[in-house]
Amino acid sequence: MARVTINLPDDLHRAVKAAAARRGTTIGSMVAESLVAYGIKSPTDAAALVERARRQSGLSEDEALGLASDETAKHRNP
Repeated sequence: MARVTINLPDDLHRAVKAAAARRGTTIGSMVAESLVAYGIKSPTDAAALVERARRQSGLSEDEALGLASDETAKHRNP
C-alpha cells in the first residue's frame, strides 16, 4: 500500500480526525473511501467499467473510449 502526504487546514484535520475516531477507522481509510465515492478508479477498474459499458451499448472500443473521455472531461471541467 502506498503512503501519501497531504496538507490540510488545521480545522479540517481536527474534523476528519474526530470523524475517523467516531467511526473506529483511520484518516487514511476515510480519504480512500472519499476518493472512491468521488469516482476515482484504478486504471484496471476503469478499463473494466468501459469494457462493460461498451459491450452493453454496442459501441466499438474506440467509440466507447471516446465517449468515456468526453464525459469524464465534462464532469472534471464543468
